[in-house]
Amino acid sequence: MGGLQSFTDAATRLVLGENSPVIAEDRAVALQSLSGTGALHLAFQFIRQFYPGCKDILVSNPSWGNHKLMVDTIPGLNFVQYAYYDPTTMGVDLEGMCRDLENAKDGSVVVLHACAHNPTGIDPTMPQWEKIAEVCKKKNHFPLFDLAYLGYATGDFDQDAASIRLFANLGFEFMVCQSFAKIMGLYCERIGCLIFAGRTAEIAHKCLSQMKIIVRSIYSNPPAHGARIASMCLNNREMRQEWEDCVKEMHARIRRSRTYLHTALKTLNVPGSWDHILQQNGMFSYTGLTKAQCELMIEKHHVYLLKSGRISMCGITQDNAKYVASAMHDAILNAKEN
Repeated sequence: MGGLQSFTDAATRLVLGENSPVIAEDRAVALQSLSGTGALHLAFQFIRQFYPGCKDILVSNPSWGNHKLMVDTIPGLNFVQYAYYDPTTMGVDLEGMCRDLENAKDGSVVVLHACAHNPTGIDPTMPQWEKIAEVCKKKNHFPLFDLAYLGYATGDFDQDAASIRLFANLGFEFMVCQSFAKIMGLYCERIGCLIFAGRTAEIAHKCLSQMKIIVRSIYSNPPAHGARIASMCLNNREMRQEWEDCVKEMHARIRRSRTYLHTALKTLNVPGSWDHILQQNGMFSYTGLTKAQCELMIEKHHVYLLKSGRISMCGITQDNAKYVASAMHDAILNAKEN
């Protein structure tokens, strides 16, 4: 029910670090999940059944749409948003975020994007993470990390996992919902890992036992094929290095895409400041475009993006960046706001 242990052990070390005290003290347990989505569903089900604290699930505004869908479909859980994105600065609204976490009920569950925030691409700095952890500690909140893009934010696994390790070093109990869909190209294999870090080894293993019972009631056993591939990549030294090099190249490629679009926007003198495109991390950019502007780009120029203004940077190339920038220029000048 727990999946391939050579995979889950390696996945846990990848997140918490090879020398993690949590691992050394046997306070970290993990099971294989159906990618990151499955890990989140298992976490929410576990929280509903066994978490003794508040059943409010605090999620950033905005966030990945599936967070709300999953919480809303599980009776007993309450979906609550906290401030995250500041449209004025196009950065993290740390003041608003800390205020909302402070005002939330004690012991709430806080869903945190560990890195490469989806959809904004905006991540807190380490000093900001320290402030967030301080508020969570004060309010006795339970952190639930969504980790879908390890390596895509900075190209460095340790740096991208630094937020989680900060909470581990501060003595939090927490969960991590980890996906290998994007970072290993195993989207259709549905490979993920749910990690729980407890105060003691006894607590951690009791929780793992209950999580396995939840797995048994849903799908009994996870698929083996993708887990064996992931395990080989994580545990074989040569394969691990090749995989890390591939992730670094993917990160570098996305950074180049950001530069292509930013340069094209500046060259065309598109109104506005576009430096946030360079400052954001990961696969997505929150452009700041309005719904009407996005609709014009889709209908007139066939440049497809979410109507929230989120665009996938992976679709930007050196060849099409000027076309996309021109479409954005037209939309900003000519879209009719409702």
